Amino acid sequence: MDIKNDHRYAINLNVRGIQPSATLRINELSNQLRAEGKDIIKLGLGQSPFPVPERVVDALREHAHEKDYLPVKGLKGLREAIAGYINRNERMRCTWEDVLIGPGSKELLFILQLAYYGDLLIPRPSWVSYAPQARIIGRSVHWLPTHAENNWQLTAEELDIVCRDDPSRPRILILNYPSNPTGCTYTDDQLLAIANVARKYKIILLSDEIYGEVNFEGRHKSIARYYPEGTIISTGMSKWLGAGGWRLGTFIFPPELRPLQDAMAIIASETFTSTSAPIQHAAITAFKGGEDINEYLIQSRRVLKVVGEFMYRRLSAMGAVVQKPEGAFYLFPDFSSFYDKLARRDIKTSQAFCTALLEDTGVAILPASDFGFVPDHMGARLAFVDFDGTQALALAGGDYADQTLGEDFIHQACPRLVAAMDKMEGWLNSL
Repeated sequence: MDIKNDHRYAINLNVRGIQPSATLRINELSNQLRAEGKDIIKLGLGQSPFPVPERVVDALREHAHEKDYLPVKGLKGLREAIAGYINRNERMRCTWEDVLIGPGSKELLFILQLAYYGDLLIPRPSWVSYAPQARIIGRSVHWLPTHAENNWQLTAEELDIVCRDDPSRPRILILNYPSNPTGCTYTDDQLLAIANVARKYKIILLSDEIYGEVNFEGRHKSIARYYPEGTIISTGMSKWLGAGGWRLGTFIFPPELRPLQDAMAIIASETFTSTSAPIQHAAITAFKGGEDINEYLIQSRRVLKVVGEFMYRRLSAMGAVVQKPEGAFYLFPDFSSFYDKLARRDIKTSQAFCTALLEDTGVAILPASDFGFVPDHMGARLAFVDFDGTQALALAGGDYADQTLGEDFIHQACPRLVAAMDKMEGWLNSL
């Protein structure tokens, strides 16, 4: 059959050639290999290892009967709870009317780019879906350079350089911190400097703070404090509450951007209509918080910090160049020091590196090329999430409640991560 001349295959040119989301692809491949009987250590998909807090699960049970379509912008009670959550955490004064609810922050980001006609500025490396979404919509993407020596963080100077030649051009800057894929975050001074440049050029700043609550020290601060009139805060329940599959995200707008929020709501009304009613009702409990959720977060941060530091030490000892994570559950090691040895095995791209590692050891990670780098940048992202989060929280809050978590805890709570590091080290030594 001549597919090229068959109108049934007239796929939108913006979609042709785009692969499924890299994180979802590696997760499905890992599951397939496990189903075939192979021992796969899943460090690809960044899914929280921790359970949804029981009180939030109970709230979902209580509201399972809710069946009505809810308002497009979201349930008022939930919007009030999220406004209160942001105001408590960030000392802001947003109202329920500033909040927009969607079926995941990923969907909200997509319709933001539909609603706002501007270029997308993305610091490299970035989360895997920012650029493909822009390409699907037909927006221009400008990658902003960052450097390993600076923990892969955008500087105000680099942002200014990109904007100064065409100062009035409409732009959206995505700032994601703690970062997926690096685990690094920004200091107050860095945020203030970036905010000043964003204000200078009237950039709309999307602050993707989905990992804010898993800043290891519990000290996340939104750049919206420094650039309130132009910042949209993006968050949800997937990364700090373990509820990725519940698919609920939220954008918090400043009043100055209400026309943009309204435009997004129009698109929502013609696409997803509204977010699942039972999930929205249950999410009120999550965003109102309480002592149990505070304790859940404290123990989650303790666990992730010690695991991140263990993985950092092991990778550094192997010869990888890697930054110490400050939040989230990711590391972004560079294996360029092994380039000559890898090349002798005809491994010359990060994709080939990850494929060979998976085939030889069963350790699944993602190549740097999925995060905005050229194919021969020999980096990768590890999501240190393949452990029993329920057991780890019980241990951290029980036997280890009054102890500093260390390697004995890692070996007891996270044996698969220890095995992953042993396998990687052995593989690299065998090159």
